[in-house]
Amino acid sequence: MTADTIADPRTPLAPRRKGLNLEKWGWLFMRGSGVLLVVLIFGHLIVNLVLGEGVRQIDFAFVVGKYATPFWQWWDVIMLWLALIHGTNGMRTIVNDYVTHNGTRRVLIWALWIVAALLILLGTLVVFTFDPCLGVTPDSSLWQMCQG
Repeated sequence: MTADTIADPRTPLAPRRKGLNLEKWGWLFMRGSGVLLVVLIFGHLIVNLVLGEGVRQIDFAFVVGKYATPFWQWWDVIMLWLALIHGTNGMRTIVNDYVTHNGTRRVLIWALWIVAALLILLGTLVVFTFDPCLGVTPDSSLWQMCQG
């Protein structure tokens, strides 16, 4: 067969590589996390913006009340983790599609995952160590609540 002809459709494919297929698992993760993110985000929006007094209810006390329960802490952490990993995997795909130099592609992908890991770490730390009484002084409106 010459270079200017197309292979017969029934020509056997090249042998498949053995081992873990990361691209397949990345593709599956994007579909699953996308569906789960839609549920998590709409649940978040309904609770925060539709139920109760709407956007007027969102203040520091509202956040304190939500983060006082492990359910909402885990809801937000799962949403944070999935959104960051989903977005980073999407950016990785774009870098793979458009960056042709192998060294540059490798550096950009490492930078993406390092930044995502840092944001996941910091976000998780904020959610689970959130303390509304940290730095409260006697002239603050939270002083009474934090004394009990």
